[in-house]
Amino acid sequence: MGTCASDDIAIVKVDGKNLPTAELGDSDQLRVGQTVFAMGNPFGLAGGPTVTKGVISAVKRSIRSERGLIEDLVQTDASINPGNSGGPLVDVQGRVVAINTAIVPFAQGIGFAIPVNSAKRCATEIITHGRVMRPWLGVSGLSITTEIASYYNLPVEKGALIAEVMPDSPAEKAEMQRGDIIIGFGDKAINNIEDLVKEIQKEKIGEKARVLLLRNGEKWIADVKLEQTP
Repeated sequence: MGTCASDDIAIVKVDGKNLPTAELGDSDQLRVGQTVFAMGNPFGLAGGPTVTKGVISAVKRSIRSERGLIEDLVQTDASINPGNSGGPLVDVQGRVVAINTAIVPFAQGIGFAIPVNSAKRCATEIITHGRVMRPWLGVSGLSITTEIASYYNLPVEKGALIAEVMPDSPAEKAEMQRGDIIIGFGDKAINNIEDLVKEIQKEKIGEKARVLLLRNGEKWIADVKLEQTP
């Protein structure tokens, strides 16, 4: 039926009746340290699917893959290998909370999965509109904490620090730069990356948004015209 490239998700229609289905959980409720199980068929080995156990190591991660930037990922130390991609990450109740997607080569215990709530949104948008309809700013970054502010000698202890501006993105067109600190979006204060993502998703494609930044310790305003997620 369609794909959500930004989330590495495909929506497929299957004709059939009385098919078995997996119960979907709520990935917004995931907490670091929570036990999860990764299912799949790594390396296509004979003998059928496998199950590995681990914990949620982090949430709201962003990584760059050969397909581009993938944001809002769940990080887990459950073993994920080639062949696990597309398989479920489930909680102790057997509910699917994420979809396994990627590993970091040569790293131990670092795997990533797409939150199931992202997959739900993709399915709803494609079934309703025939395609993904999401506003896009085009930056990646990290939430500022007291520790990060101290380490990088930042002027604030809250906000979203821009680590990368995507080429030809709305952010680049509005002259936003790496190292800028987003502290406001519209009339809302931005304390972290989660706040920024939440406010962007409230906007409509094609609308202008006013972004309040700190650049070299001084306030700066960027008027951004949000575009559809590529």
